[in-house]
Amino acid sequence: MTAGGFLKGCAVLLCGAALAGSPARAQEDDGSNPFLNILRYGGTTKPPEAPPNPDDTYCPIIDIPEGGASLQSLAGGTVRHQIALAQVSRECAPGPGGSVLVKVGVQGRALLGPGGSPGRFEAPVTVTVKHGSTILARRSRRAAVTIPTGAASATFAFVEDGITVPATAAADFEIEVGLGGGASKPARRSRKPAAAAPAG
Repeated sequence: MTAGGFLKGCAVLLCGAALAGSPARAQEDDGSNPFLNILRYGGTTKPPEAPPNPDDTYCPIIDIPEGGASLQSLAGGTVRHQIALAQVSRECAPGPGGSVLVKVGVQGRALLGPGGSPGRFEAPVTVTVKHGSTILARRSRRAAVTIPTGAASATFAFVEDGITVPATAAADFEIEVGLGGGASKPARRSRKPAAAAPAG
């Protein structure tokens, strides 16, 4: 085909696109128009889109709410054991449709207090992902940790994955990790004798 013939064919394609209206725009959007592909990409077919760069994915720093970093178990005013968060980490990857896949790692430690003894303990950990006041995901688990005889502490670790943040919140969400829901200071019972009922 001569240059003139090519230009004439292009003119026909352009006219057809102008007359077709919205159907031509639909072809432009889905990459099925060979002429537009030549103009845009230098070939008759649209090249495959590059996968999203994980480095471009929003991934906020984990927040530990006030009072959520440690938890004590008391007996008679004496600490039996304490559970504390040692390290938290997160990983965010692009998901389908503009969503974000979130993975959270938690490492903590159980320590014996003056009134404690070796044994098996549970660390109640809650991972929350939210967008403003909306809770997108909340995962609670009781991580088991055993302090062996002769030791004063032991560590635990786990990974919480499978959390999906929708595309509408992918650029502005929060991650929280905290301890809670475990043993707390027991309520003290009054040792004072009950007052006698007045004589009738």
